[in-house]
Amino acid sequence: MFVRIQKVITKPMSFQYPHAYRDEAVADDYHGNKIPDPYSWLEDPDSEKTQAFVNAQNQLTLPYLERCEVRDLFKERMTELYDYPKYSCPFKRGSRYFHFYNTGLQNQSVMYVQESLEAEPTVFLDPNTFSEDGTVALRGYAFSEDGEYLAYGTSASGSDWVEMRFLRVEGAVALNDRLERVKFSCMSWTHDGKGLFYNSYPKQEGKSDGTETSTNLHQKLYFHVLGTPQSQDCLCAEFPDHPKWMSGVEVSDDGRYVLLSIREGCDPVNRLWYCDLQTSAQGITGLLPWVKLIDNFDAEYEYVTNEGTVFTFKTNLEAPRYRLINIDFAQPAQANWKELIPQHDKDVIVFATCTYNSLLFVCFLHDVKNVLKMYRLSSGEELRTFSLDVGSVVGFTGRKRDSEIFYYFTSFLSPAIIYHCDLTKEPLQPHVFREVTVKGFDPSDYQTTQVFYPSKDGTEIPMFIVHKKGLKLDGSHPAFLYGYGGFNISITPSYSVSRLIFVRHMGGVLAVANIRGGGEYGETWHKAGMLAKKQNCFTDFQCAAEYLIKEGYSSPSKLTINGGSNGGLLVAACVNQRPELFGCAVAQVGVMDMLKFHKFTIGHAWTTDFGCCEVKEQFDWLIKYSPLHNIRVPEGEGVQYPAVLLLTGDHDDRVVPLHSLKYIATLQHVVGRWSGQSNPLFIHVDTKSGHGAGKPTSKVIQEVADTYAFIARCLSLSWVK
Repeated sequence: MFVRIQKVITKPMSFQYPHAYRDEAVADDYHGNKIPDPYSWLEDPDSEKTQAFVNAQNQLTLPYLERCEVRDLFKERMTELYDYPKYSCPFKRGSRYFHFYNTGLQNQSVMYVQESLEAEPTVFLDPNTFSEDGTVALRGYAFSEDGEYLAYGTSASGSDWVEMRFLRVEGAVALNDRLERVKFSCMSWTHDGKGLFYNSYPKQEGKSDGTETSTNLHQKLYFHVLGTPQSQDCLCAEFPDHPKWMSGVEVSDDGRYVLLSIREGCDPVNRLWYCDLQTSAQGITGLLPWVKLIDNFDAEYEYVTNEGTVFTFKTNLEAPRYRLINIDFAQPAQANWKELIPQHDKDVIVFATCTYNSLLFVCFLHDVKNVLKMYRLSSGEELRTFSLDVGSVVGFTGRKRDSEIFYYFTSFLSPAIIYHCDLTKEPLQPHVFREVTVKGFDPSDYQTTQVFYPSKDGTEIPMFIVHKKGLKLDGSHPAFLYGYGGFNISITPSYSVSRLIFVRHMGGVLAVANIRGGGEYGETWHKAGMLAKKQNCFTDFQCAAEYLIKEGYSSPSKLTINGGSNGGLLVAACVNQRPELFGCAVAQVGVMDMLKFHKFTIGHAWTTDFGCCEVKEQFDWLIKYSPLHNIRVPEGEGVQYPAVLLLTGDHDDRVVPLHSLKYIATLQHVVGRWSGQSNPLFIHVDTKSGHGAGKPTSKVIQEVADTYAFIARCLSLSWVK
């Protein structure tokens, strides 16, 4: 949305923002439109000018945060409440059980092993030993089928680049194997335990440490034989004519087949090829003789299991909310495909897993709440529903060879309940295997409500609202509104200590809006918020704010909006379009330059959701909402931009920091020097941080303390003991 530019009256500024050189001569031509890009020099992360700009911004932001009275109180309380035990679902590999456990404040969770569920767990792999400051994290792992070997990845400072290493499980003996240039990779062992499939990128000029911006192209699939150097790995699949294609393989449950899934972007569609290892005469010695079962990008096919040549897939083919189908590889023509579990009227199939005795567990999403059901694989007959409260199933373990399952439930007010079910006993009776509570926080004092509010076009949008019981709806409360709205990702209920501290100690209201663009109601919901319809995401979010104000939960001066990555784009676009609606905005690792995002690292994959400026029609969509290109001095008496805090990391090689740097430079130049702007416009660039995955606990605590201190100071919130 474009706003008429008012004349800027030069008066003393509320904040002395760092000077950023504007190269007025730089402009790019998009289909005959000259678009200025005066801060394009910030695209070079290694230049002295860029580093000086980052340092100057941090030197402005950090003292401001340090003077926030709430900062130390929040950090102390966060440290206290975050110090609770964190477990994953146990899972069985070979004869042993494994699980992750964090005592509370450890920077990284530790993998434990035990010989039986009754045995005392012992440390198996401790990522806290990877680095002194906890910034090297575990990123992916895979056990061999017999449970005797482990492949695992490590990433430094939050980068997407991974180095793969190997252990012999007996005695946790480190092996010499090392795999490099690994990124967005599968890890799948052949059942003989000789080696595994993985993905890597070709070597290129320049650095690859997570601070680079060069694009990621020509990913390849390799097979690594344990005990051999990476230089001898077999190239199994490559796509020289399609540099943006990315692939991953999965070895079938019976070990006979290798299934190759090929994707070109982030859309839920893929090609599906396979290779029969049993009949492949050459073995894994080079490019495999792939059979192209599905050779288009019309739908998504996700392997569930197989019985001989009959394969079960989860698919959105003619089913935007997904269904399960059977394809017999011996009769692969589409006319022979059979539906196993049909698409539901409203509920979305999230995942399906086949376990002991061919019992099929299927997780659904019903109005943004998970439901777990059990079916018979042979017939698709529904056998039972497992009762769950309002919340999310965020973990499920159990395989065909195992006679038990574990599943992990969480909600806005409950951190973790892990259930165990022995599938050999009748009747099946899940029991609580482990329940986690947080000392000093009583969930019975709070309530969670789901509402459905109308967007501008009348579409009903679900939103969760969490607050203390007995809240008076008088508009006096600070509210924290979170959203994402993209890439078919569903934002389901989750436990957040920091948000609950905001509710408890700042008298706040937490709201999570399930706007279009996500996957909450399947592919139809996703498509309603992508490409030409991306504005629906922003409108839905603005209508969520209006609902909270209209119903008396909050008021514009007390309302904070927050989102990260695609959600950072959401926050910045909404700030540009409706600055009067919010008091504060925190955008984390956001996509801000919608005309250039596809040129950096993996950005080309996002064109499936956003479009690409190189296409005239898509340029016309993007230029209308691109945060970087829609910053204007706001109109209206007393209207200014809300207080803005951008957060990014110097090793974010997913959404590279240049997005946030160019946005803040422009925002400070256009709005920060305007006499009507008294709210701060800040950015903090953290060191040894990436897009978020693997972030150590110490950094998590500091970041949320900074975030809520900023909110408290800007909105004049007091701390309630």
